[in-house]
Amino acid sequence: MIASDNNTQRISDEFARFHADLESATPPWLTGLRQEAFRRFENLGFPTTRQEEWRFTNVKRIAETEFALAEIPPPLSRETISPFVLDEDYLRLVFVNGHYVGELSATGAAPHGAVVCSLSAALADHPALIEDHLGQLASDDNAYFAALNSAFIRDGAFVHVPRGVVVERPIHLLFISTDNSSPTASHPRNLIIAQRESQATFIESYVGLNDGVYLTNAVTEVSVAENAVVDHCKLQQESARGYHVAMTQVLQQRASRFSSHYFSLGGQLVRNEVDVTLDDEGCECTLNGLYIAAGDQLMDNRTRIDHAKPHCNSHELYKGILDERAKGVFNGKIYVHPDAQKTDAKQSNRVLLLSDDAMIDTKPQLEIYADDVKCTHGATIGQIDETALHYLRSRGITEDLARSLLVYAFANEIASVLELEAVREHVERFLLAGQSLTEL
Repeated sequence: MIASDNNTQRISDEFARFHADLESATPPWLTGLRQEAFRRFENLGFPTTRQEEWRFTNVKRIAETEFALAEIPPPLSRETISPFVLDEDYLRLVFVNGHYVGELSATGAAPHGAVVCSLSAALADHPALIEDHLGQLASDDNAYFAALNSAFIRDGAFVHVPRGVVVERPIHLLFISTDNSSPTASHPRNLIIAQRESQATFIESYVGLNDGVYLTNAVTEVSVAENAVVDHCKLQQESARGYHVAMTQVLQQRASRFSSHYFSLGGQLVRNEVDVTLDDEGCECTLNGLYIAAGDQLMDNRTRIDHAKPHCNSHELYKGILDERAKGVFNGKIYVHPDAQKTDAKQSNRVLLLSDDAMIDTKPQLEIYADDVKCTHGATIGQIDETALHYLRSRGITEDLARSLLVYAFANEIASVLELEAVREHVERFLLAGQSLTEL
């Protein structure tokens, strides 16, 4: 553990208070889950760069910062959150400092028995369903921050789509961190269950209102049953001094489809993990990502796609744009199990460096134990194409605008495939916000 002894004791004391405050209102199984998770965290500690999965990302700043659990903030107005509301027609759950705020949410009437509510409400209204699924997908045996999240499970989003139900309105999960006089931490836990032949789209947004120091440590579990379709989008726009660590764990059953589009546009230090298991035949998975960093930002992207059964397809494309002294990390693995014949998997990481001081550590990987497969992977790293730049300038376009247009074109390959118009326009506005990446 790289946290100081004093900070380690402080985290333990924080957990003891958290446990004491909630024990009387908590079912025994959840109490046990929290306690076991905290024991794992105590054994694991925070990761160090000596560990392979964290070799390029030093979390010493997080480990040594004395974060207190974020409390329920003073009420926020609808005007305050309006810049982050993607579309008023979407179903919406709003969380401030990790706490559900009903008056800012808009859940409406969920169709045909679907449930869209806070995790705390679901624990009261659907206890058996939560017990059967919570903590079953997101393994935290060797996941340091996920174990910490499990220890401090309190609230988050719960979405349950029954068999054969199509939720036509996208579900927007909006997580807002407010400014505090001292560093705070929140641990949102989201659980998405799509039963057989159902369909749903959900968006996770993480934003900061001010420039205070805070940690968002989020875990999202997604269960995609047979023939179900789940589309996922994540917008990470934490404030300049915010830390964001997150894990998304997905389990797919026969002939299901899961797609994820991730946009990392803020934060001081960001680590986003996506683990997908294709656990039956005929599954299809798509992972797209775009990370943009400048200044001294660090953005770490880790993905793993487990092809556990035959006749499954996966497609993955992550792009990065790095300027000034920013650092990016891409660690992607496609794992093909011995029984997963007829696998078709493609993985690519492409990075645009706009500064001589920007840095990328990219590690696309294939680990294959089947012989009848089609798998490809690759990484490309480059700078602005001088020929294209010269062409635009010869047409009377200024150098700054020409560079901005080329950066936009590089990034827009990810944004343009978004089917949700409101999300696509939000990302495009960000990309077009300035003449240079620094101004973005």
